Amino acid sequence: MELFIYLDESGSIHSNSKTNYFAVGGFLISKKDKNKAISIYRKNNKTIKDNRGYPLNMELKSYHYTDQEKIRIFNDIQQINSFVGISVIFNKPKMKKKIIKSNVFFNYAVKILLENNIFPFLSKINYVFNIIIDNRNIKVGDLKDLERYLNTEFILYNYKFIIKYYDSSCNFGIQLADLCVNTIYNYYKNKKIVKAVMPYLKYNKFFITTFPSSEVFGKIYID
Repeated sequence: MELFIYLDESGSIHSNSKTNYFAVGGFLISKKDKNKAISIYRKNNKTIKDNRGYPLNMELKSYHYTDQEKIRIFNDIQQINSFVGISVIFNKPKMKKKIIKSNVFFNYAVKILLENNIFPFLSKINYVFNIIIDNRNIKVGDLKDLERYLNTEFILYNYKFIIKYYDSSCNFGIQLADLCVNTIYNYYKNKKIVKAVMPYLKYNKFFITTFPSSEVFGKIYID
């Protein structure tokens, strides 16, 4: 079975930054529903740009959207059967070692996300994971690192990992991933920022875990 995972990050991965949290996440979706989800996001994206007079080639980030615009997108996306929002939140002050190399830690973060938020819900059959990630922080020499790392780490599973990098400004799937993970990140950063949006995230459509505690909110429970 072929699955697609669109990922982005929120917060700062660097240990010397002032942010307490770092998040990796986005959404998981089946191959047959992938284009439907992206089409829904693209339609909402275009409507907002038309209403505000934004150029069509402008990349909208999570902070560009009003609460009501976010709610409308989440309501539409959550109607897709195979859609699942996924995020892992790293509490940096509780981590016992400093993050030395951001690309190495990002690979580890994706591993944790797969283990905690996806694998527990899969049937025992073969899976091909197409993982789509923004290329803005990836050096040319690191392009194959994550793919090799995951295929090695999970060598005992009947899983295959294919990593593809795209410019988020041209990829609506990554932009939707940004909206998903940034909403969850802001809940930890400052609940007031997303107070109006969080009640619209459905219990069975989002799975959120924290690290290092591995506390589970979901599929999902958030106070």
